[in-house]
Amino acid sequence: MRSSLFLIITPFILSLACSSPEPGFPLRQVLWQDTDTQSVFAACRREPTAKDPAHVTCAPRPYWSSLFWDGADNVIFRPISGALGLYLPGEEAANVNSVDEVPDSAWFQNRIGAHPMSIEELQRGACDDPSLLLDPDHAADGSWLVDKGKTEGTTLGFRVSVGGKKYLFKVDDPDQPELPTAAGTIGVAIYHAAGFNTPCEQTVAFKPSLLKLLPGLEYKPGNMAELQPFDRAALDGILKKTTRHADRVRMQASAWIGGYLIGPFRYEGTRSDDPNDVIPHQDRRELRGSRLLAAWMDHIDAREGNSLDAWIADRKDAADSSPGHVVHYIIDTSESLGPRWAQFEQVTRRAGYGYVFDWADFATDLGGLGAPVHTWDYVQKTPGHELFVYFNVRDFVPEGWRMEYSNLAFSRMTERDGAWMARILARFTPSMVQGLAEMGRFTERANTDYVAETLEGRLDKILDRYLTRLSPMADMRIEEGGVLCGLDLAEWRRVRPATAFRYTASSPRLGPLEVERHGGGLVCVSMPHVAPAGGVADGAQERHVAVELRDGVARGPLIVHLYDLGPSRGYRLAAVERRPE
Repeated sequence: MRSSLFLIITPFILSLACSSPEPGFPLRQVLWQDTDTQSVFAACRREPTAKDPAHVTCAPRPYWSSLFWDGADNVIFRPISGALGLYLPGEEAANVNSVDEVPDSAWFQNRIGAHPMSIEELQRGACDDPSLLLDPDHAADGSWLVDKGKTEGTTLGFRVSVGGKKYLFKVDDPDQPELPTAAGTIGVAIYHAAGFNTPCEQTVAFKPSLLKLLPGLEYKPGNMAELQPFDRAALDGILKKTTRHADRVRMQASAWIGGYLIGPFRYEGTRSDDPNDVIPHQDRRELRGSRLLAAWMDHIDAREGNSLDAWIADRKDAADSSPGHVVHYIIDTSESLGPRWAQFEQVTRRAGYGYVFDWADFATDLGGLGAPVHTWDYVQKTPGHELFVYFNVRDFVPEGWRMEYSNLAFSRMTERDGAWMARILARFTPSMVQGLAEMGRFTERANTDYVAETLEGRLDKILDRYLTRLSPMADMRIEEGGVLCGLDLAEWRRVRPATAFRYTASSPRLGPLEVERHGGGLVCVSMPHVAPAGGVADGAQERHVAVELRDGVARGPLIVHLYDLGPSRGYRLAAVERRPE
């Protein structure tokens, strides 16, 4: 027994004895590109089609789930799994590089946080191909071919082919005229700028005479409906249910995503038939952190059904061939900015403030005999802006925001995940937020102004909450002359008055260091050398220097790990840590 205990304890004691006061971070290039965009082979299988009974496909198997199954899974079955301890809470995200950022991948591309973004680029979003932009003012009658009925989702619509490009057209909501189309366009632009893959989205007002219906089509008028003929009467019925201005109807047009579509991604687990998909989705920081992005715009429908995976084959003439790779998309944000459920006022009141059903709320209400008061019990519409129902700044609490029902990635968002997303959202300047609101193409100017003011106010609350716990310092770099510089996003966004920021820097090896402020949150620290040009390896611990930066506002410091390669080669950045208080 004693020998067994000795064998267990001895390595632990030796590891403590040999450990250094500061953890060593290897001197290596920062990982900015994941390998999941590399081509891989998927298993082939026979999958007959109407045109080819012997067809063989070599793409991942399509996966589809209904709103009802996804809701039941997340409302009933996953809470039971959590209660049984099948999910471990509190673990940090797995796809974070050494400087506390997320590398580019098949899921995410660093955009607004990686380079300055103009308002034009923001508004263009994924519509970077001019040929994707629809021009109803110069289109001939019958030139837009309706070639497919919509068979998934609850929103009515159909597919249209225009000049060789395909689009999914979805109706606006007469109960909230112009809001769903505006939310769909604005929301997707936000997701794209933040770094997610999205389709090209645009709001289009056109004359119905532009549409020509391909005969023999079918569609589903709802998730639970059976397939029905999609004839002229069905098309006219859909057009009657969208917003109309004079002789034009207003709809949302989503450009068809390229590749072989294999259904939505899940917010947990992995695709077993995608060799590139190795990190459980609930442990991906971009999916966890997107909870804050969804909270900002009140995207209460951020569920797997509003995502889409596409297999991009290397062969352009065979979409379902191998090798290839999967790209993951966010595709629909139309239920944002204050969506309403007609005839379900209590559900509408809960939107953004509580799940449609929450076991914790149920237990609290049951234990308190109905006495507990929730936000949705007293939330009010903003006078003059009833179009947006309960979407406001006044009642918004970032960490308390809720969608329709939880998903595992959102539930596992940690403070570090939230701080990462807040650093991205901080880059959306007030002028950019105004530019987003303009994309809604509201008839009434007051609606555009309300969206801009509300988004800006909600963003201020997010930044106040998530840039004041962990360090908001970003863009750490070594400039000429051995100067360590970074941008304090909290000061840059004026989360606190400039006088509240009091910067200090210190190092166990170098002692106190002087901090120079250059305005707008830019701070720099001159780094004296501690290691010679040669004599020891570049990655030796003797060259390691840790610098602690504090801004006097955030509770926790930033620890920057550097390697001094000598006076001639200077310092190299190795890692960044954001430590809690």
